[in-house]
Amino acid sequence: MARMDGSAGDPLPRLIRPMLAVPGSLPSPEEDGDWVYENKWDGARVVVYGEPGRMRALSRNDRDVMVSYPEFAALGARLGSDRVVLDGEVVCLDGDGKPSFGRLQRRMHVTSPRQAQQLSLTAPIVYVIFDLLYRNGVSLLSRTYRQRRAELVAVDLNGDAWRTAPTLRGSGAELLRASQRHGLEGLVAKRPEARYRPGVRSKDWRKIKNVRTQEVVIGGWKPGSGRRSGLIGSLLLGLPSPDGLRYVGHVGTGFTDRALRELAGLLSRSASGTAPFAGTLPPTDARDAQWVSPRIVGEVAFGEWTQDGRLRHPSWRGLRPDKGPEDVTTER
Repeated sequence: MARMDGSAGDPLPRLIRPMLAVPGSLPSPEEDGDWVYENKWDGARVVVYGEPGRMRALSRNDRDVMVSYPEFAALGARLGSDRVVLDGEVVCLDGDGKPSFGRLQRRMHVTSPRQAQQLSLTAPIVYVIFDLLYRNGVSLLSRTYRQRRAELVAVDLNGDAWRTAPTLRGSGAELLRASQRHGLEGLVAKRPEARYRPGVRSKDWRKIKNVRTQEVVIGGWKPGSGRRSGLIGSLLLGLPSPDGLRYVGHVGTGFTDRALRELAGLLSRSASGTAPFAGTLPPTDARDAQWVSPRIVGEVAFGEWTQDGRLRHPSWRGLRPDKGPEDVTTER
């Protein structure tokens, strides 16, 4: 791979927080020419720092996840002497080649190198790379999306466990319909002339979802009954607000037995004697509730927001160990 101008001895940046997209709708047909499109990948955001002899892979909450994803070691070998910072999404694909957040859940929490290596054979990940932020002594943050994409494509990162995300051609409406037909999460629209703004949720990137999802903070749980007697029946959910943790409802569906066992351990270690929510919960929701410290983040799918700001028909998707409560925003 040809080098860019810049000193190969310059240290890699210590930390570049990922730029974030705002939720929104498709640009109008008249605006289509002002945007480019990528698929929205149903996975976990990871920024990779690669240099000879050393690889780091940091999640959204700056946790090093190299142990969880040993596939990154092979990516380091592929980079050779190149020194780069890459931005992308870790996904697990199902039998039809579609991203499966459920399968990824098996990989996200693993801290044992041996277990992670075994899972890399039975539930392999793919790192979908959509941005190049630094290469061989040169920061690309001030360059446009179009320029950064050209540099990324020139690096030619495509292998069994990593690939360069394609830029999609066509109208936004046609591309969104195609993503729906293929069971994908949606699209991300990006302005070609946008610079990379670390840690900023920018209107230059717009995410358009086929399925409504919301990250939530767990504030408590209620015991189950019947088949779930002795287990978690439902989780009490909140969203950060200026007044504290705002209650947005409870979720009692979508759990696998594995998820219930994992949640039971996490919640027992976070038990609290006081409710973390601002304001008063409905009496039926608060009855028999067990409170926890509001630091565990998960994700639900849901139908819509009710007039009183509650999630209608939420279904549990899984934990988000890659995110902290401070990363959670309301999806409108």
